[in-house]
Amino acid sequence: MTRRFRLLTTATAGATAALLLAGCGGGGSGSSKSNDKIAGADTGASTSASPSASPTASSGSGPKITLPSDVKLTFEGGHTGDAAKDAVLADNAEMMRAVDASIAGTDPKGEGIAYYTTGKALEASLTWVAQWKKANVTITGDIRYYDREVTLKSKAAAILTFCGDESKGFSKDKKTNKINKTPVTKNSYVTYNTRLDKNSDGVWQTSQIISTRGAARCQP
Repeated sequence: MTRRFRLLTTATAGATAALLLAGCGGGGSGSSKSNDKIAGADTGASTSASPSASPTASSGSGPKITLPSDVKLTFEGGHTGDAAKDAVLADNAEMMRAVDASIAGTDPKGEGIAYYTTGKALEASLTWVAQWKKANVTITGDIRYYDREVTLKSKAAAILTFCGDESKGFSKDKKTNKINKTPVTKNSYVTYNTRLDKNSDGVWQTSQIISTRGAARCQP
């Protein structure tokens, strides 16, 4: 979960900064967003229910996920012409939005996370959200996901790789609303390697996430 949690890395000073840096560090093997940010999500200061972007059409009928008006997630390449691949892309996008909604406080119970993740990814996402909450910071800004490529391993298993551009995404102190802006560097770009498994309800749940910050393939 190295994900935009560059946002976190510069969120605050002292012990909080150390915690954030650890959380954003670099996605270890077998862990889902917990090792890095992810999708990226919330129990924060911003509670506006107005979506920051049009919700992606998911393959399931899961909980409605909304984000604060100051948070915008853009997912490129959602239509491949293959129904199964499109469903994988849609449910992964909802998972990323769910984590951020949990961090931001628009889904304080984490219903979206529970719906769109499973296994290690579920554990990691919940841990990641808890770190944001403990640090008393939330998210703000724009995050773009691109170069999203799906490989179907079977009728119920898929691998999805994609990039994240966090150059316009930041952490924000919940108490003061101060935005912790950081300079754009190669580490503003993250590559994700994820596994998704289709459950009995037809939902493609993210089960594993490995992320690498500063990866060459994602640089502009």
